[in-house]
Amino acid sequence: MSQPTAPASLPYTGDPDADALLAREPMALLLGFVLDQQVSVQKAFSGPLELQRRIGTLDAREIAAMEPSAVAEAFRQRPALHRFPGTMAERAQAFCTYVTDTYDGDATRVWSEAADGADLRARLLALPGIGEMKANALIAILTRRFSVRPPGWESVVPPYPTLADVDSAESLAAYQEQKRAYKASLKGG
Repeated sequence: MSQPTAPASLPYTGDPDADALLAREPMALLLGFVLDQQVSVQKAFSGPLELQRRIGTLDAREIAAMEPSAVAEAFRQRPALHRFPGTMAERAQAFCTYVTDTYDGDATRVWSEAADGADLRARLLALPGIGEMKANALIAILTRRFSVRPPGWESVVPPYPTLADVDSAESLAAYQEQKRAYKASLKGG
């Protein structure tokens, strides 16, 4: 497999530094997805940069080894990193522990060692905090934005728009409106 190319940034936050970190640091991208629950895309994906500022690292091994109370405190500092800082601090640390135990702390191994598209999908779904919708969005981002293309990748890329299609503030707003409408349709109106 050839070396994947990376974009300079992923325009998910409105903050150039946070957007650049998402493209440069695999743990930032993955942690953004972990945090992407019951908060805006901008809030979720700004979280990794702010976490890095507060604790000095996004290294999975270091976060996994931290005292849970220290991680929780970093999430609770004002402004809180998430609407549910205690719960999300636990999830973020559990995620880092999984990446440490399974991939020796190297988040890129989640996709770089995938045997094929189905394996990539299975690896993403095994990550704590990553369900079906998030795995689909990650597959789309990895294949479209980072050129991660294990054999059979085409069979696992979602055929519908995802966060991978966001390339500007305007397309982010359109994506969010589409997502709201979809969720409303699931609730019956």
